[in-house]
Amino acid sequence: MSLIDLNGEWQLSSPQHPHISVPMTLPGDNHSALLAAGLIEDPYYGTNEKNVQWVGESEWQISRSFMVDEQTLSASALDLKLGRVDTLAKVLINGQEVLECSNMFRLYRVDIKPFAKLGDNQIEVRFARADVEAKARAERLPFPIPSSMGSNNQIPHMNLLRKTQCHAGWDWGICLMVSGIYDAIELVPVRECRLERVSTEQFWQRDGSVVVKVSVQHDPIAEQLIELSFGELKQQISSDANGCSCASFHIEQPELWWPAGYGEQPLYPLTVSLDGQQISKRIGLRKLVLNDAEDSIGSAMEFQLNGFPITAKGANWIPIDARPSNESEAHYRQLLQSAVDANMNMIRVWGGGQYESDLFYQLCDELGLMVWQDMMFACSLYPSTDEFIADVVPELRDQIRRLRDYSCIALWCGDNEVIGALNWYPESKADKVKYTVNYDRLNRVIGQTVREEDPSRRFWASSPCNGDLDYGDAWHEDNRGDMHFWDVWHSGASFKDYLKIQPRFCSEFGYQSWPSLAEVKRFVPESDWNVTSPTFESHQKNASGNSIITEMFTRYFRFPASFEQMLYLSQVQQAIAIKTACEYWRSQSPTCRGMLYWQLNDNWPVSSWSSIEYSGRWKQLHYHAKRFFAPQYIPFQETEDAITLRLSNNSRSTHALKGRVYWMSWQGEVLGQWDWQAQTEADANQVVWSLDKGQWQSHADTGFFFAELFDADSGVAALQNTWFPIPELKGVAIEKANISVGIKGDSIVLSSDKPAFFVHLEHDGDGRFSDSSFTLLPGQPNTVRYLGDDLGSLQQSLRVYDLSHSY
Repeated sequence: MSLIDLNGEWQLSSPQHPHISVPMTLPGDNHSALLAAGLIEDPYYGTNEKNVQWVGESEWQISRSFMVDEQTLSASALDLKLGRVDTLAKVLINGQEVLECSNMFRLYRVDIKPFAKLGDNQIEVRFARADVEAKARAERLPFPIPSSMGSNNQIPHMNLLRKTQCHAGWDWGICLMVSGIYDAIELVPVRECRLERVSTEQFWQRDGSVVVKVSVQHDPIAEQLIELSFGELKQQISSDANGCSCASFHIEQPELWWPAGYGEQPLYPLTVSLDGQQISKRIGLRKLVLNDAEDSIGSAMEFQLNGFPITAKGANWIPIDARPSNESEAHYRQLLQSAVDANMNMIRVWGGGQYESDLFYQLCDELGLMVWQDMMFACSLYPSTDEFIADVVPELRDQIRRLRDYSCIALWCGDNEVIGALNWYPESKADKVKYTVNYDRLNRVIGQTVREEDPSRRFWASSPCNGDLDYGDAWHEDNRGDMHFWDVWHSGASFKDYLKIQPRFCSEFGYQSWPSLAEVKRFVPESDWNVTSPTFESHQKNASGNSIITEMFTRYFRFPASFEQMLYLSQVQQAIAIKTACEYWRSQSPTCRGMLYWQLNDNWPVSSWSSIEYSGRWKQLHYHAKRFFAPQYIPFQETEDAITLRLSNNSRSTHALKGRVYWMSWQGEVLGQWDWQAQTEADANQVVWSLDKGQWQSHADTGFFFAELFDADSGVAALQNTWFPIPELKGVAIEKANISVGIKGDSIVLSSDKPAFFVHLEHDGDGRFSDSSFTLLPGQPNTVRYLGDDLGSLQQSLRVYDLSHSY
């Protein structure tokens, strides 16, 4: 007997729209099926979002047939397995209801054998309207639970449903109330004994070896032989009458799993077979500790892997597409590989999205990306009624059991900014005690369930949070726990305000930019190429976003000359903001042990805080992140009496390094030049060069400082950094740079007669560049490689921007 694959083509229809009957591919969503059939316009283009809202205001149903042969029907059970059913759905087999779903995050398994028949069978899934059910749940509550804030949750009461919160819109996201099934759908015949799940525990020995305990959950109905293999080791055990059988493997010399930049990511194959069923995993062996010990500052927030302190560097992750049909291995790999290519080692899965697909965590294991995993609660208040808790607890058990064996998972976090939300709404501000007790009741249940299902990892109550049972202001207190720092964006503070805090771990901070011209061409008609056009404003979901970006131009830069230069300069500005923060916080190591900016990706083409555009194109920020997250980096730091250059080594190795510092005028005259060399120990942070302010401060407006870090083997400059004594560049005499561009194959050679800043390459194809948004010194050509397959279009659409030509 073999499983029956129910993926592929189904038929989509709606009782409100009897003329609609179109193919729908599962896993997938209804909007994508309607788009493929030509029944809706592309919701991502122009202002089409408003024209497709009727889809979410309708009921839908999908159906298909499947064959069952005699051998399959002779099984003792025929299990229907499905997950990410979005959201309110009834499943029928041959017209009889077998399952009712009300939680997108549950994993369902139901025996349909009593309803199946020999030969042709019919399966149907009926989806109810999420907005109607949300309203009905709100009316049943004992007191109001507010949900809407600005552009978030444009559909009322969506916080009462266990559905991806940002489907109802966010301050970067389209409102697209999709429905569908987004995981594989299978029918699994069970002969005598059902293999339910497999979990592992690692017990580390004093001699450095590790014992891996494998627990196999199964039906206790009949004794069967279980075959297990771990790496090259194999065992056979008999199934236990209690339904849980265990085996242990002793690995004497384990190959350790490390985050990216700290070592390799070996993964041991684990296979468990029982009664014709099989579960396979890949297990990384590592010791994980969250150090939050009290210290002279407050308390640490430091992940330790295999006994070594890790500086977490990365970004926040949202669902990769507002239409789940667009999820694919290529799409996931492109984004996660781009994170690693920018020297990231941690991704935070944000609580307003979804517990990601297994593919996501498999790739994070493979690539060495630690995962800060939020539970799916974000930026709203939530009920703590018995009904709501009864829905949440099975969801948590399902997801933690599914994910706990992934090496990448570093932390379970209860929610995103729900503690803070207590101060956002009139209802909770007027009765703080009641709503705080309500929050605490739900949060305690989440924490208890997490600890029961995975005692090997820490539960962190909320992000941001000062620690267990500490509901303090983690947006502004930087001496303990994780911090969200939004003063620069939301409060209009200066970029210099990043220098006023020294967070122990900053898990959210961000600054918006507009998309690149290449991206804009994909979703904005040329007649709307204006930042206040209807299309552009419909793709800016933060009400103040365009105003904040434009106002900050007037503080730091001369106003851009055109729409195209406004796009370019917005990305310069974004890069400066996040670089300012990360550079300073790295210079404070080991006080700060984590920086995860908001956000890595977009789920549709939009103006946002992302460093990677919806198409996968790197914004200027992402090129800068590749430098300021590099294992060895050279951050400038201004002290009271000097400008210093530090050498930050986020690795387990000792390095002998050398570099050079220039003080150069805006016209390109070298005002000072210094070579340095240093031996840096593992996890070190040291000063390698400094210059007293008395030697340059009175002439601060005459030029800039530029540093290079040389490759230890070749002696070629491997990394650069630029520091402006006067950050308000609108007031300095930057001369127009004449940049020459030569293309030969995939190599692009750039040279300039004057210092050129934020030299950025862009073209309309899908490839990216080995480097971009850099400083180009006069007489020092820079060769950049194009990383893409469409070389033919490179010469036709290549554009090279720099700051001096932005106005």
